[in-house]
Amino acid sequence: MAVQDVRNYLGQWGLEEKVMEMELSSATVELAAEAVGVIPARIAKTLSFKNGDGCLLIVTAGDAKIDNAKFKARFGMKAKMLSPEEVVALTGHPVGGVCPFALKEPGIQVFTDVSMKRFETVFPACGSGNSAIELTCEQLYETAGSQDWIDVCKGWNSEA
Repeated sequence: MAVQDVRNYLGQWGLEEKVMEMELSSATVELAAEAVGVIPARIAKTLSFKNGDGCLLIVTAGDAKIDNAKFKARFGMKAKMLSPEEVVALTGHPVGGVCPFALKEPGIQVFTDVSMKRFETVFPACGSGNSAIELTCEQLYETAGSQDWIDVCKGWNSEA
């Protein structure tokens, strides 16, 4: 159901036909990269963090990791990830298929990390552990309703 919700949501931009459903699992960065035939860094992973009673989502490159100091400086709180049950309850998507599209709870803030800007296109999930879509970084930013480009990750560039 979540994949169809995402297709319907992406239809606003005429992108519903670009959603891919694979026979192979894409529930991890490595599996998703194998399933779509790209390097893991080009997988746009959506991470979900506690934000009061709700959550906020950060979409990062597949090879990036949250830098706790940068996260705290940007959001004024410690980075605490949601449990799998909380992820489904708030986003409507299961772990392994979490994406910034067709979110269950209104008002979830989405941010995109600069770690993805080095790629022409990236591949976020589409609501299931075997789905993805290829988007430019600007398409991802727009369709996700992103609040801002942020820099809260480490491990993806030579400076990290």
